[in-house]
Amino acid sequence: MVQQVRSLADQVATAMRAAMADVLPAELATEDPLVRRSERADFQANAALSLAKRLGRNPRELGAELAARLADVPWITAAEVSGPGFVNISLADSAMLESAAARDADDRLGVPADQAGQTVVLDYSGPNVAKEMHVGHLRSTLIGDALARVLGFLGAEVVRQNHVGDWGTQFGMLIQYLFEHPENAWRTKEVGQEETAGAVSALDGLYRTARQVFDADPAFKERAQRRVVALQSGDEETVAAWREIVTESEIAFQQIYDRLGVLLTRDDVLGESFYNPWLNDVVSELTGKGVLEDSEGAKVVFFDDIRGPEGKRVPMLVRKSDGGFGYAATDLATIRYSVQEFNGTRLIYVVDARQAQHFEMVFRTARRAGWLTDGIEAVHAANGTINGPDGRPFKTRSGGTVRLADLLDEAENRAREVVAEKNPAMAPAELDRIARLAGIGAVKFAELSTSRAKDYSFDVDRMVSFTGQTGVYLQYTHTRIASILRKAAVTGAGIGAFDPGQTLEPAERTLLLEADAFGSVLSGVAETLEPHQLAGYLYSLARAFTAFYESCPVLADSVPQPIRANRLALCRLTRATLARGLELLGIAAPERM
Repeated sequence: MVQQVRSLADQVATAMRAAMADVLPAELATEDPLVRRSERADFQANAALSLAKRLGRNPRELGAELAARLADVPWITAAEVSGPGFVNISLADSAMLESAAARDADDRLGVPADQAGQTVVLDYSGPNVAKEMHVGHLRSTLIGDALARVLGFLGAEVVRQNHVGDWGTQFGMLIQYLFEHPENAWRTKEVGQEETAGAVSALDGLYRTARQVFDADPAFKERAQRRVVALQSGDEETVAAWREIVTESEIAFQQIYDRLGVLLTRDDVLGESFYNPWLNDVVSELTGKGVLEDSEGAKVVFFDDIRGPEGKRVPMLVRKSDGGFGYAATDLATIRYSVQEFNGTRLIYVVDARQAQHFEMVFRTARRAGWLTDGIEAVHAANGTINGPDGRPFKTRSGGTVRLADLLDEAENRAREVVAEKNPAMAPAELDRIARLAGIGAVKFAELSTSRAKDYSFDVDRMVSFTGQTGVYLQYTHTRIASILRKAAVTGAGIGAFDPGQTLEPAERTLLLEADAFGSVLSGVAETLEPHQLAGYLYSLARAFTAFYESCPVLADSVPQPIRANRLALCRLTRATLARGLELLGIAAPERM
């Protein structure tokens, strides 16, 4: 059995619980000791404030009693009360080095697989077939990918779901237009990356034209509606055209996913069409359970506390009066399928925040139906929007939607300019490689360093900077550490090893404490579904390394071997933590830049 590596924070919390057991009544001794990092010491325990209030005691006096018990712990060098009752705790250098050595020797860096046993069904990205992916798809795609990586690393079984829009009236309209205008050869004979992207771009344009005709010509509208019926009834010619459009779109989507380096594949696609055969069953089951109500011939769900501006209850439309289905029917079918077929215990939907009320209604309906039980969590991980550098909605000069491919091109081109300025002698092929890594990494970090619920501005010049809170800065920090370790190997300095007998400099202590926090940060991401916590942590780790590197020479001749070995080991642990963290954000950690 592999021995679990415990973080310093966990060890301090255990010591605090033992102190609490000595001082407090049994019913309070198991409360959370509220251990946090502190600017005045290594850690701070804040439990005395809330516990003293419940006991009717002075919090400073209770804090002093707890601190006195901690003084008996050999690896705690100081435990002092400050402020209204905080307990500031300082650790011995030896304890910090022993903990670091254990994490350095562990492939998981001491991070427990505490999500094991969970089956997470994660719905994200969700572009529309026959349309190009645009800037609006970036947030859901990258946030969902980071969550899939983090939750998977923590032991959960992650079922990725790409719920693409591949069904409905729009396809009858588009297919009818294509049949009536065969001169529009949207698909090339040879399928390559450029050809596929061009085909979907052509389809996008043809869809817009078809929509204009649909809105202006009642006769075409009627023919298009008949084509929808033909598609739904399985007409061979119509279905063949639909499948060709879907296939070409999925190939184009995958090209963007591959370029972004996200985990989604075509095997993860379960679009609206997949759930279409079960929609009548969903309606029948909801009707039988008394969940649906009739409203002007439609099947709807009402909620007493969800009302419109005039105070009337807002209905969630499940089946229309003409027999068609609303979006809610498909979303309810996905929940039922995720629970019954995937055995999902946590269903996460990374979707625009503007859909909040819709998902609240869907989840509440699924609970009424008994599909979401107490042991199953459904979460709308809402995301904000992307604005331009001026803070306004991101649009092209003509006011159109920004193509995602164009946005990535801009980031890579700007990264190429920045890297070339910094490395004018770099070979063109290497420059292209680094520009791709830096450009895509910059886009990802800018996205993932912002709380998913907030809007943010897409500013390429700021993103690709080698300084500041950017993905390029983190990648550059990783290459700097890799360079130190390569030089150590070449010069015979060795690979380094932690020595508990060494005395640590302040910058070394700070860096060790930052590295120690990796596991707790990942647990926070799993709980809150906020990847920006990991992005912010990695930036703090990189800054701590920069401060360490500037004040603590590693390979200088003046550094004695025991200290050098310690510092090399600290470099190695930092590099491993930074690389794993970047990997969990889906960002490359290059060896050279």
